[in-house]
Amino acid sequence: MNLELKKAIDQISKDKGLDRDMLIKTLEDAVRTSVQRRFSEDMDVEVRYNDNTGDIEVYQFKIVVEDGEVENEDTHIGITEARTHDPSVQIDDEVGFRVKVEDLGRIAAQSAKQVIIQRMRDAEQEIIYDEYKDRMGEIVSGIVQRRDKGGWVVNLGRTEAILPREEQIPREHYKRNDRVQAIIIDVRKEGRGPQVVVSRAHRDYMAALFRREVPEVDDGVVQIMGVARDPGSRAKVAVLSRERDVDPVGACVGVRGSRIQNIVQELRGERIDIVVWSPDIATYARNALAPAMVSRIVVDEEENLLEVIVPDDQLTNAIGRKGQNVKLAARLLGWKVDIFTETRYNEANAIGHGLEQVASVAEVSMNQLLEAGYTSLDLLRQASDEELSDKLAISDSRIADLRSAINFLAPVAEPEPRAAEEETTGAGNGENVQDGDED
Repeated sequence: MNLELKKAIDQISKDKGLDRDMLIKTLEDAVRTSVQRRFSEDMDVEVRYNDNTGDIEVYQFKIVVEDGEVENEDTHIGITEARTHDPSVQIDDEVGFRVKVEDLGRIAAQSAKQVIIQRMRDAEQEIIYDEYKDRMGEIVSGIVQRRDKGGWVVNLGRTEAILPREEQIPREHYKRNDRVQAIIIDVRKEGRGPQVVVSRAHRDYMAALFRREVPEVDDGVVQIMGVARDPGSRAKVAVLSRERDVDPVGACVGVRGSRIQNIVQELRGERIDIVVWSPDIATYARNALAPAMVSRIVVDEEENLLEVIVPDDQLTNAIGRKGQNVKLAARLLGWKVDIFTETRYNEANAIGHGLEQVASVAEVSMNQLLEAGYTSLDLLRQASDEELSDKLAISDSRIADLRSAINFLAPVAEPEPRAAEEETTGAGNGENVQDGDED
């Protein structure tokens, strides 16, 4: 009776969390492999673990043939020899023999042990992989162990995780034995075992922190519609309330900012703007660009473009430091965003309107003008007749019409003769022309 083997199986199953039946099957497969390696790959071997005694029982099976027809002693047996084991056997019957495990020898036993250890390791890694792949998007806590070429290795208890450099918050420093929180963003199968990848810079980490800190987000009353982050610096989070009586911004901020402050502290002071989501893209954009005041928004759905017009004194607020505000807003919205001051937008509109009128008179499209490089009336005026004919493919009469339209829309102011004379000679103001001023 081999009670030590039975105890070992029970202990390993308990300590490693491995299925006991899987361990027994692994043991049986390992012994079968060792027997075949020790004797012959052709052997038909059956291995059984006796759960009552803890013994391993090995049986070899051979086909019964005529005495003179035994071609392979590993797979066939003559009928005379077979009947010494079982007098009732007939030709083509299969007869089994008990093989003593002790006969495997020291090398075969060691081989079986190595196979068992490897199979157990593989099974344990498979269990860890299955466990962590189902925890994607979950916040985990671990101890920083060492620096790796790709980042920091974090001990999660049952396994290790990697916190890559690109997933760390900039200017955040770690040392050994620091406790760190992060979100699981990937679980990969690799040769050395499952590789768990965690992140502190990912936008999903912020969403997970809101779910943890704000009960209304966790139960779905307040929904996070989008997150845009510049990790360690600033973020924008779009929220929507599913109940009319619940203020989504107030729920996320908490009493005296208690909820949002917990998140800010975890992210080492990262500033967070909470934005109310709207199905109307213009309204959503106004909210996303806060604290800037917006005058109006022009929506170009074909180009997925928003032209945002702000008062002249709001341009700095709209763009933000190093363009951060508009960059985060564009990421949150999923649209391209162009910011204009009211003055610049009105000027650009006037030029564009003039170009449209000139294009209509010359019977060319706006696309033709723009593709030819004529983005203003001045560029059209400066172009020669030959250049206009070549680039726009229009006749001399239409060129003449085009120039008439330009002069009508943006006439060149001719200086009065006396004013021109005074500008040239300096007369009338008591000033003398200095050397070199005449050139």
